[in-house]
Amino acid sequence: MSGSAFHVNFQGHQFQKNLPASTADQVVFMHIPRHLAIIMDGNGRWAEQRHLPRISGHRQGVRVVRDIVKECHRLGIDYLTLYAFSSENWGRPEEEVSALMDLLGRYLQSELELMLKNRISLRVIGELDRLPPGVRSALKETVERTRNNGDMVLTLALSYGARNELVRAVRKIAAKVQAGLLLPGEITERTFADCLDTAGMPDPDLLIRTSGEMRVSNFLLWQLAYAEMVFTPVLWPDFNEDELHRCLEEYSSRERRFGLTHDQVAGLRPEGRRVNH
Repeated sequence: MSGSAFHVNFQGHQFQKNLPASTADQVVFMHIPRHLAIIMDGNGRWAEQRHLPRISGHRQGVRVVRDIVKECHRLGIDYLTLYAFSSENWGRPEEEVSALMDLLGRYLQSELELMLKNRISLRVIGELDRLPPGVRSALKETVERTRNNGDMVLTLALSYGARNELVRAVRKIAAKVQAGLLLPGEITERTFADCLDTAGMPDPDLLIRTSGEMRVSNFLLWQLAYAEMVFTPVLWPDFNEDELHRCLEEYSSRERRFGLTHDQVAGLRPEGRRVNH
């Protein structure tokens, strides 16, 4: 079947893919977030719907991660943060947790070459000391080997819970005050943000959650203060480039005002990236 090209050319970032001919004349201007965060939900349900073991859903979910990371890189997204394993997930059956840790280790080994080739830097947030030694070692190696890559930052939230992150940040600040290095009156939002796991990163512009659930589930509670949120019913193992584009188009239709009026922000938003469908 003949088709047309889906094409983006913006500040040096280009990609294209074949699309059906019926979409050839559609043109949209897409605003690409600098920082995209995703709650990858629905692996277990995907497997259960197919009468498969839950781990089968997680395996398919890992394949989707690879595709979405590559697509976000092509789109020119600077920061991609994935909620991979929450603090609460430790309460799942031991067999499932063990399988997930094994998948994580395999993912890091298999994706290192892709990260190096595409100049993707890996960061990790969460209580990493709770992870198995082998996983911690693989994470440390991958983070170190990709440290100088500058095209995109891929952050995995592992053994992560936002409330725990906030408590740990408070403890850091309290320790500085106790040591006489910081006065209470000197504590600002920037001081606090610099004590979070995400220090040095911009806050997410967009949060996508799959599987139809409409909550943030203890994810980046401080950082999501002004993020746009898009909830899709698609289960994570079925999430693909087209659904990512749909979510980005919905984000593009939003007006981010940050407490200001429409007139105040009308001239501040940068032009979108031209996308031919």
